[in-house]
Amino acid sequence: MNYKRLFLLLFIVTIIWSQVPSSMFAEDSRAVNNNGIIDLRILETTDLHAALVNYDYYQTKTDNTIGLVKTASLIHQARSEAINSLLFDDGDHLKGNPLGEYLVRIRGIQKGNVHPVYRAFNYLEYDAITIGNHEFNYGLKFLNSVLKGVKMPVVNANVYSVKENKPYFKPYVILKRSVVDKQGMEHELNIGVIGFMPPQIMRWDKANLEGKVTARPMVESAKEFVPILKAEGADIIIALAHTGIDSEPYHPETENAVYYLSEIPEIDVILAGHSHSVFPGPTFKELPMANINEGKIKGKPVVMAGAFGSRLGIIDLQLEVRDGKWKVVNSTSFTRSIADETGNPLVKTDKKLFKLIKPAHQETVDFLKKLGL
Repeated sequence: MNYKRLFLLLFIVTIIWSQVPSSMFAEDSRAVNNNGIIDLRILETTDLHAALVNYDYYQTKTDNTIGLVKTASLIHQARSEAINSLLFDDGDHLKGNPLGEYLVRIRGIQKGNVHPVYRAFNYLEYDAITIGNHEFNYGLKFLNSVLKGVKMPVVNANVYSVKENKPYFKPYVILKRSVVDKQGMEHELNIGVIGFMPPQIMRWDKANLEGKVTARPMVESAKEFVPILKAEGADIIIALAHTGIDSEPYHPETENAVYYLSEIPEIDVILAGHSHSVFPGPTFKELPMANINEGKIKGKPVVMAGAFGSRLGIIDLQLEVRDGKWKVVNSTSFTRSIADETGNPLVKTDKKLFKLIKPAHQETVDFLKKLGL
């Protein structure tokens, strides 16, 4: 009789269990997944100024303190150390040395050809880039032409078309990326990326820009677009800020505005540039509300990787769900150099990248030789 009762009890339990909605368990599973911790590495190059090769065209000799072919090795290394990573460039990458000048003034970029800088960016698979003030030095027609060869989003939110009274470039983008948490669970992260540059371009490049575009203040533009970006579903927001760091009182014409962009609540990360400085670094040890050890300004992670490919900027973020939303709960910013203080190389050349850009480099060297330089 006891066996019959036990069998009946098991039968009833089985029937009840089968009626529990499977969605109940799926809901629990999602909740567990969303409580995972994500480590996300952000990588930055900035102010390359066409320094693709570790070569000084003025001195006609190798220079291992510069060159994206060297920085690329740091990029590969940094990526290999992280499960989740993103790579960005912060602008001023087309002009700044004889290679950049030769490609515009002498050889030109034929229709359908990709500018060597953007060929390099495509090879390294940048996630997004912004443009700096020097991208305008060759005129809008040239810039628009070479940007056709870019395989990643190009963002800027404070340069406006005069004719259409709207952003001349795509002001921001939301990158949808599959990331893995520390438990090995996958999540889709919506990463907002927005770009800015100094409004002084209207003076610096007046001949190229007047009547075609206008530039608005960076902080005001950020306050306009960043909430929109957040409302459209960005989990975190990264500012590609082609602007330096200065604590002088803010005004609409402020050239170095990182200090004040850091005050905007929705911006989570700032990649800085323009001033060719290194942050975190001793230059900014007296900067108010800056944490040089952690690489933060007013609590926000910031990095600036010098210039000419001399360094790679790195920000390591830790993300966690709080109140149903992904939040940056910890971060560390730092840079890595391609050479030591005496100029000795710390990394090898990326041979595949060098092969891609060697023709343009060699043409430039040969041209300079013909000029007797």
